[in-house]
Amino acid sequence: MSTTTLQPPATPSHEESNTLEYRALYSGALVAALLGVVSLFMLAVTDFLEVAVLVAVIPALGIIMSLFALRKINNNRDIYTGKPLALFGLVMSAVMLVGGVGRAGYIHATEVPDNYARISFLSLKPNEKDKIAGRPVPKEALELMTEGKPVFIKGYIRPDSVQSRLGVDEFLLVRDSNQCCFGDLQSVQYFDQIAVKLAPPLTTDVTRDVFRIGGRLMCNPENLGRGPEYPVYFILADYVE
Repeated sequence: MSTTTLQPPATPSHEESNTLEYRALYSGALVAALLGVVSLFMLAVTDFLEVAVLVAVIPALGIIMSLFALRKINNNRDIYTGKPLALFGLVMSAVMLVGGVGRAGYIHATEVPDNYARISFLSLKPNEKDKIAGRPVPKEALELMTEGKPVFIKGYIRPDSVQSRLGVDEFLLVRDSNQCCFGDLQSVQYFDQIAVKLAPPLTTDVTRDVFRIGGRLMCNPENLGRGPEYPVYFILADYVE
């Protein structure tokens, strides 16, 4: 009669134990994944190409960190884990970089109506040369006013500049939303706001979205120094979106 002898389970070798003990999540993979998630912010800034280009630093860093993490993990498979996280960060960052900048570029290239000149609030701010010349309104802006060429500008409607939210035809267009609270009017510089009057029958509803305004730019230098309640720049608008 044969006898069966039960063998004790194999005990992991010293090397195998060390491998199990030190195979840890590589922190760079986690950072790469977080940068990929933060890159979603690109979707919120595609209305302004210059802002999108600045924010693109985030997904660009995400791509670099993801590639570095993947290389580190691949070269140290017996030490690190986290490859799925690094791949996630790489894909997210790449999609947001290409898609975000691409969409911002497309909007920038197609949003200005024919025969309108693009301006920005920054172009309404006097530079050092203008200040030295005692010119509070930049030369380029004055030339547009003199020529009567219609301009195109983007900004936000300041909520406290209107009496109603629906069907308004006059409002104050400001440079930014100051983190959605629009801040104190007294802190707004004259070159960071434009009084807009929509030509009949145009009207619009007030939202917190970006507004695109087109029309004739004018200014009233007499309002300089009188405070933000007295706008210096005006637009008689025949285009609103």
